[in-house]
Amino acid sequence: MLYYLFDWLQDMDFPGAGVFYFISFRASMAIILSLIISLLFGKLIIELLRKKQIGETVRDLGISGQIEKKGTPTMGGIIILISIIIPILLLGDLTNIYIILMLATTVWLGIVGLADDYIKVFKKDKKGLSGWVKVLGQVLLGLVVGITMLVHDDIVVRERIASPETMAGVEINDNNDELPGLQPGYTTVDVKNTKTTIPFLKENEFDYAALLWFLGDKAIKWSWIVFIPGIILIVTAVSNGANMTDGLDGLATGLSAIIGTTLGILAYLSGNIIYADYLNIMYIPFTGELVIFMAAFIGATIGFMWYNSYPAQVFMGDTGSLSLGGIIAVYAILIRKELLIPVLCGIFFIESLSVVIQVSYFKYTKRKYGEGRRIFMMAPLHHHYQLKGYPEPKIVTRFLIVGILLAVISVVTLKIR
Repeated sequence: MLYYLFDWLQDMDFPGAGVFYFISFRASMAIILSLIISLLFGKLIIELLRKKQIGETVRDLGISGQIEKKGTPTMGGIIILISIIIPILLLGDLTNIYIILMLATTVWLGIVGLADDYIKVFKKDKKGLSGWVKVLGQVLLGLVVGITMLVHDDIVVRERIASPETMAGVEINDNNDELPGLQPGYTTVDVKNTKTTIPFLKENEFDYAALLWFLGDKAIKWSWIVFIPGIILIVTAVSNGANMTDGLDGLATGLSAIIGTTLGILAYLSGNIIYADYLNIMYIPFTGELVIFMAAFIGATIGFMWYNSYPAQVFMGDTGSLSLGGIIAVYAILIRKELLIPVLCGIFFIESLSVVIQVSYFKYTKRKYGEGRRIFMMAPLHHHYQLKGYPEPKIVTRFLIVGILLAVISVVTLKIR
């Protein structure tokens, strides 16, 4: 809303109003504002949750310090959601389709997570929202994101056109600027496609349509058959991965801040025509606004860590964890970096994988030997280390260090191919 106020002031030649056109300025304001909101309102929300006796229910699994967490206020993800949404409403361009999709993701998964926490706390049902209902919510989100990317006019990729002959019959956006250093005889055009980025490879662009190679010339037309299910799978997997990782004080929050910072850098580079050309990566018009969103996301997660670090004064619950994972997934998809997720979100991936391995092996051995056996002492993986006697803060710190390492590797992939 302030964005439009300053836009009007700029039209009125008000001195200094033009500063709001700079992404760097609004991103700085977004991170500061989200930090202030999470710190100031966080305490009030925690007190409200405590008065309403909205506390965590904990089963005794034999983990040291676990029972002490019983009664700690949960549903603290509300703090994160408010700290993201308010700065974006004030500082973001609400007509930008990328901002609209990110706000929809935040609100939608926040509602799904809130419903799950509500059932656990007020209905006293430890299972919470049915698993298939949560997955359905994630699937619907992935479906909406996928369809929007395919049909919305503003979601495009700017490509180089090799020769004038290639341009026959193609309508070029008059606002397109040629890339710096573009060779003579080359021009650029905004096109809709299902391309994404493959890390570590020199020819780093991959089109989902290539998976339908057997359709020949019709592959591009039918690429949505693999594109949309791929997006649904990514959204569901990352959202649930963040949810499984949220088991130790500050772990999911800290990792989300690290991942968010990396994605913010990638979004800035992909949305800047000069840096995109220099790094030889996809230039995606209109994605610069996503930097504002991620700045608010980073501020919200760091601010929440003030209360969520060990020993936690509040837990985010599914209200926060499902939203964080979904935001990360959709954001990566929009900037065409979703194939980088297994590296960047490596901790989420390993945590989820440990559960899959544990459950699968238990069922297999029970069927074969008559008794279930386990590979890990407990899954997800962080509980395995707890049962081995590692203090909770040490586990969190080491996981965060690994998270930072994976983030650095993710950024380095831009040049190492």
